[in-house]
Amino acid sequence: QVQLVESGGGLVQAAASLRLSCVASGRAFSTYAMGWFRQAPGKEREFVAAINFYSGGSTSYADSVKGRFTISRDNPKNTVYLQMNSLKPEDTAIYYCAARSAGYYTPHTAGEYTYWGRGTQVTVSS
Repeated sequence: QVQLVESGGGLVQAAASLRLSCVASGRAFSTYAMGWFRQAPGKEREFVAAINFYSGGSTSYADSVKGRFTISRDNPKNTVYLQMNSLKPEDTAIYYCAARSAGYYTPHTAGEYTYWGRGTQVTVSS
């Protein structure tokens, strides 16, 4: 099975930047759509961003992060990134990486993804 490991979270002040990374195991990474989701305490898991299986492929973003976050992937490194700029306190959450095989599209729904990482905490102070 596919294993996903997120890293790069931390505690930062509002307006700071972070870059999250997600490294996938296996040899089929280039065929997966990849997504980032987040879950704050007491909240539902919500979609953040997604990218299809092409290097430099199509991307999709939640309205709340458009213009601030950028998703990208490096298929030879089996890695997907989430560059987060202009962070706000409401961005505080555990951020999860997810993968879906046959990844031509960029799904927005958690149920459309098969594999999940354990998450990395992002905390943004006021």
